[in-house]
Amino acid sequence: MRTLANRGNSAGRESPATGHSESRLSERERRHVAGLMRVNHTGEVCAQALYQGQALTARLPTVREEMREAAAEEIDHLVWCAERLRELGSRPSALNPAWYGLSFTLGAVAGAIGDKVSLGFVAATEERVCNHLKEHLRQLPDDDRKSQLILQQMLQDEQRHGDNALAAGGADFPRPVKEVMALVSQVMTRSSYWV
Repeated sequence: MRTLANRGNSAGRESPATGHSESRLSERERRHVAGLMRVNHTGEVCAQALYQGQALTARLPTVREEMREAAAEEIDHLVWCAERLRELGSRPSALNPAWYGLSFTLGAVAGAIGDKVSLGFVAATEERVCNHLKEHLRQLPDDDRKSQLILQQMLQDEQRHGDNALAAGGADFPRPVKEVMALVSQVMTRSSYWV
């Protein structure tokens, strides 16, 4: 409930944007940056749900603990994105409850299949997230340092989560599976940008 309500979560790390002044964005730029940050916030809602579902059904205690540790860093991202949305005078996606439910279910199913699949799902998901973050960094206005710093830190963390999942024994999913995941991701990003 804390994930969806945007209340009760606190970041364990200070936002990378702390101490940086707000850039002068045109109204069009502000709306675009808010849309990108809304997508990233929804991605973090999905990450919470995914990790919670996987931790629920993981077989090995070490895998459960790894899921909990990654989820803690994802809370930082969730809080940072929510703060940035407020600064931009915007709000999270109204579709977050639906995306949370779908992600929790996928995480629980992946965990129930087995830890190798569950960790592989994390790695494939983080690969997709990193691609989104790189694209969003390219789209940000040059002088929007606050958003850039947040997304750069998120990118570093997400890359590490994916690498850790593979190193812990995760399956490297075949290309067709990753392509289906990318299609689902596109639906999430396009809808969350606007709604």
